[in-house]
Amino acid sequence: MISYRRPADLAQRMAARGAAQKRHTPSFRRETFTLPREAARATAREFFARYPKAAYMTEIESWRELPGDRIEFTMRRLPSAD
Repeated sequence: MISYRRPADLAQRMAARGAAQKRHTPSFRRETFTLPREAARATAREFFARYPKAAYMTEIESWRELPGDRIEFTMRRLPSAD
């Protein structure tokens, strides 16, 4: 078992572990749209066609209805497929 002499030793080790995990976390690209309902559906379909879910982890991250039958939504995807 590893012993730590000071609380700062443990803090440094945990900070280094967190930094290493952040380096391996994929950075997503996000695009937000505000469109009439039918145009929002068409745009989302085009986005999924251009960036397939299996290759780019594409998804609708969030959405909400606005007055006037408009939809605001954010699409999220990986920058490139492997």
